[in-house]
Amino acid sequence: MVENKGRFRLFGLGLPLLLLGAGTAGYLIWGQQKSESKQETVVAVRTVKASTGPVARTMRLTGQTSARVFASITAPRLRGPERGNPMILIRLVKSGSMVKKGELLAEIDSTATRDHIDDVEDMVTAAAKDIVKRKAEQAVEWENLQQTLRVAKAELDKARLEAQAAEVRTVVDQELLKLSVEEAEAQYRQLREDLANKRIIHDAELKILGVTHRRQVMHLERHTTDLRRMTMYAPMDGLVVMMPIFRNGEFGQVELGDQVGPGQPFMRVVNPDSMQLEASVNQAEATALRLGMEAEIFLDAFPGLKFHGKVDGIGALATGGWRQNYYIRNIPIRVHIDAKDPRLIPDLSGAAEVILERKENALSIPLEAVFQESGRPVVFVRQRGRFLARQVELGLASNTHVEVVSGLREGEEVALERPPAAAR
Repeated sequence: MVENKGRFRLFGLGLPLLLLGAGTAGYLIWGQQKSESKQETVVAVRTVKASTGPVARTMRLTGQTSARVFASITAPRLRGPERGNPMILIRLVKSGSMVKKGELLAEIDSTATRDHIDDVEDMVTAAAKDIVKRKAEQAVEWENLQQTLRVAKAELDKARLEAQAAEVRTVVDQELLKLSVEEAEAQYRQLREDLANKRIIHDAELKILGVTHRRQVMHLERHTTDLRRMTMYAPMDGLVVMMPIFRNGEFGQVELGDQVGPGQPFMRVVNPDSMQLEASVNQAEATALRLGMEAEIFLDAFPGLKFHGKVDGIGALATGGWRQNYYIRNIPIRVHIDAKDPRLIPDLSGAAEVILERKENALSIPLEAVFQESGRPVVFVRQRGRFLARQVELGLASNTHVEVVSGLREGEEVALERPPAAAR
């Protein structure tokens, strides 16, 4: 009995001690889990270290690429009866191909023009034959007039000889001979005057026929020129770019077999080494731009591709779009692209980041690391596992980073998002 009572006493004392130890162990485990949870909360906040490097204030311009040096290929304006005929492209170089100066670019169906040229050539030949025929007729006519004049001269000489023997004639015969001489002289004089007038008439007839012939020759040359213009060759080395055309109720690139109108531009040969970005900026912001400012150009079609360039053109007059408010005016801007790349072609949408101001060695942090408290900029600096709010003085800012003038040192770690209250 005594031994059993001792055992019960030991068991009664050991049980509270066991419970106390289990509680202590549970408390320690719970505290460790809480501490680990707090550390995980701190670690979950994204951070970045302040670093020294270039910071630039930029202005973003959007637009599309184009070539400064190019040659526009247009359909010819025909001047004959065939000008009302459709102009069908029967030969066409592929869009995007590189061509050399003098290579064939396009050809328009010229069947109607060639047929008309054949008709005009016949008209030129007929006009030339008319001149030859009329010259022959005038020669015959002129010889007949000369013969008539010679006969009249002979009649005049005869009448004068007979008048010399008038002394042995009667008074009546003398008067008749005198009248005969006067009549022969008048006829001879009239024929000489007619001969001079006939020379003027003949010259005028030949001039009229000559004008008709020259008109037909000019007509032929005009259509021959039109025929040559229907075959178009590259005026320079460059890249072929097709223009948009309205076909079947929608816009598309010019293709073989399409119909073009007189004077319609349907192709360009561009120099790929003279590419630029044509953009525009609000007139209120244009005052910050200057010629020669450096820029970085990006293309929507090729993400990650970047080109260097400079502002080389600022418009003098502001223009408005027909969809915009009347008082909204934009200034056209040209940014030259200093690059050669086969992917750099006209009519690509893109953007340019124009560098307005730049500092090379500036302490900077991302913009998302700056917060506002009581109207002042602050950053949350990580120290010993916690984040402490610190006011900073900011300077030059880009689209992604901002310069820290004071309040932060290089290498210090700041939060990229507002840390929870437990982590402060």
